[in-house]
Amino acid sequence: MAEKNYSPEQIRQKTLSYFERAGIVLREDEKRQIEIADLGLNDLEHIGLEIVVYVNTNRCCAKELVLFEWQICPEHRHPPFDDNPGKEETFRCRWGEVYLYVPGEPTLAPKAKVPEKYKQYFTVWHEVVLKPGEQYTLEPNTLHWFQAGPEGAVVSEFSTQSRDELDIFTDPNIRRV
Repeated sequence: MAEKNYSPEQIRQKTLSYFERAGIVLREDEKRQIEIADLGLNDLEHIGLEIVVYVNTNRCCAKELVLFEWQICPEHRHPPFDDNPGKEETFRCRWGEVYLYVPGEPTLAPKAKVPEKYKQYFTVWHEVVLKPGEQYTLEPNTLHWFQAGPEGAVVSEFSTQSRDELDIFTDPNIRRV
């Protein structure tokens, strides 16, 4: 599906079909509040994700993330702010397969498929493959990015407070509001 050719409502419907496949039940108000995050690039087919936020307080945050087939959440980190060390987060794969990239020994043959025009903005290549039921925890201020596999993916995110507007992306063209 070339998401750029679809309306926001069609993208929401596709997102809901992914939640259905994962067995995740959303309330009607949550369905209406699905965020389509194209990160200012207007290239949702390659870069971006769909998000439902359950809770985001000063102490904790819980979200569901949908990535369509081969869709990428681009490289970024969650820096310290005020007296906070930055967001610590755990990703748990619920459906599909997600390829998470973190600092470490680069994977020789990564599964990721990054479009040529974006490759310069991806610098960490240590691959962690998450399948349903598997999870990974990132320390604050850790550079990371992730991509869904060929079927897409649904990922639950559990974290400390989320301040998306403070995220630092490697690609200077990205805007997260």
